[in-house]
Amino acid sequence: MFTGIVEETGRICGIEPRTDSIRLSVEASVTAKGVALGESIAVNGCCLTVVGVRGRGKLRTLEFDLLQETWNRTNLSDSPVGSCVNLERALAVGARLGGHFVTGHIDGTGTISRWERNGQDHVLDIAAPKEVRRYVVFKGSIAVDGISLTVAGVTPKGFRIWIIPHTFAVTALHERKVGDRVNLEADMLGKYVEQFVGKAKR
Repeated sequence: MFTGIVEETGRICGIEPRTDSIRLSVEASVTAKGVALGESIAVNGCCLTVVGVRGRGKLRTLEFDLLQETWNRTNLSDSPVGSCVNLERALAVGARLGGHFVTGHIDGTGTISRWERNGQDHVLDIAAPKEVRRYVVFKGSIAVDGISLTVAGVTPKGFRIWIIPHTFAVTALHERKVGDRVNLEADMLGKYVEQFVGKAKR
């Protein structure tokens, strides 16, 4: 379980196709500190298991094995070596919940349709698939590339987000452009409500 509060950005330093998986290597510092094999880290909002740790000192390399399904369903397949990714360690029991509950299970990818500066902030419009849009509500929460964000507007084909300078500076959003895919995870509360209401009607 995660909160959508990105701890740092890392750099992809290796992508190695293997027989039954794809080995993804990411350089990190904060999220690599004290990390153990088998721990979960959200990479662009996708919950991945640490299978290797290389290097010493502040900057280390974290290794993850991605199944083809994960590779195909997320924007990690669009991210070449050298690109920036958002990183967050799993939520510790008793820690503050600064964002919202994020599982790290990507519902789908959206496409940036507008990305421009407006005063000190940035306006981000995302075209989202139907299976994600059904859970998007005005002032509700959504995770975009693992970032907990508040929906500022709902459109027929997606939604709008306002990005403050801090979020722009400390996340991988500063590398994004119109046409790029982003990982989306809808608020899990909406999914549970839908299921419970559906069962009640039957």
